Amino acid sequence: MEWSDLKVYVIHFIENNSVQLVQLVNNIPSVDENIKIKGRKGKVLSVKTIEENKVLVNVLFEKVNKNQPNIKDTKKKR
Repeated sequence: MEWSDLKVYVIHFIENNSVQLVQLVNNIPSVDENIKIKGRKGKVLSVKTIEENKVLVNVLFEKVNKNQPNIKDTKKKR
């Protein structure tokens, strides 16, 4: 296999109309595929080819629950 045989795509990963990542890859992700971007788990909602090698991928990331500080603790820390 030669370098000229490889097909490279520019993938734009988008969530809520904001670009999360632009990446050069050899294969296009499929719909309902589980992916991990920047340490966040997500699922591919749709894949749209714009040009021969440009692809838009809409992604839905899982919500991250952040730990809330305990409000009832009113004592000063020393």
